[in-house]
Amino acid sequence: MGRTATLTLAAVTALAAGLVVSAPIARAEPAQLAGTLHARLGPASAGSYVDDSGQLVVTVTDATAAKAVTAAGARARVVEHSAATLDATTEVLDRTAKIPGTSWGVDPVTNQVVVSADTTVTGDALARLRNVVAGLGDTARLEQVGGSFRPTITGGDAILGGGVRCSLGFNVKTPGTSTAFLLTAGHCGNATSTWSTSGGQVIASRVGTSFPGNDYALFRYTSSINRPGSVNLYNGSQRDIARAGDPVVGQTVGRSGSTTGFHRGKVTGLNVTVNYVDGTTVTGMIGTTVCVQGGDSGGPLFADDTALGLTSGGSGDCTSGGRSFYQPVTEALRAYGVAIY
Repeated sequence: MGRTATLTLAAVTALAAGLVVSAPIARAEPAQLAGTLHARLGPASAGSYVDDSGQLVVTVTDATAAKAVTAAGARARVVEHSAATLDATTEVLDRTAKIPGTSWGVDPVTNQVVVSADTTVTGDALARLRNVVAGLGDTARLEQVGGSFRPTITGGDAILGGGVRCSLGFNVKTPGTSTAFLLTAGHCGNATSTWSTSGGQVIASRVGTSFPGNDYALFRYTSSINRPGSVNLYNGSQRDIARAGDPVVGQTVGRSGSTTGFHRGKVTGLNVTVNYVDGTTVTGMIGTTVCVQGGDSGGPLFADDTALGLTSGGSGDCTSGGRSFYQPVTEALRAYGVAIY
């Protein structure tokens, strides 16, 4: 994929498509219930996920918290490691294992911090990582994955700027006004100050960008081009996006991008740290099993009509599969004071 960035015309204008969506994207209600329960339970909860039947499972560390979860309509599961214990494990990794080609985040299903190493982590670096993880006992586990973790930016058509192609995430506006903007990835925003269509029309100029650390950028529309609040499903139709929210582990999500179109997968982790092979690090990411390729960066991650994230990067491709990471869209919206419409 090389050094990459992506911005789909999905929310600007329909692009040529060839992928067929055969099933709807899962709704986002479990995430809303999860957020309510986590706020109520505080440190008594060690995370949550959606099981194969679609039911929300909330992990807890005591019987009192379990009763509260059951009363709210979710399934409680008592686990050994508290949120504080897993946070402490993550802090150790942040201090001692910041190796390019690695990522880590809490897996509530196994009640562990999962540490991933891509194919670029070898020799002394891999030995060091193994040693750190071994010292964390059963609070962490190490897995090796194919490909390499890279932010996705590539040359091509679609929306162009600074010699790169990106994918538009979501169209947004300042509440109470008609001033419109587009959100995309920060590493896209770092690459150019303006975006143009494949036909050469300049449509937006940069307001702000944040990468590394975060991965979001805001561009203000400078043209009258049509900009509906929807995303391209690459089957000849679009999905209207009505709100923004946060995902839950196990949730089925969709991702749209200008290179590979629409693909689905599941959320595997929240608050994930990724050390890309180019030496940059992003934190607080959403981890998924959705495939990505160069040119998909900045594109939207969503569930039904709820905006969830902006494509940051990943490993693998849409032939062999892989992992991908997303900037939570709610953080970007708060940073710029804008809203989905």
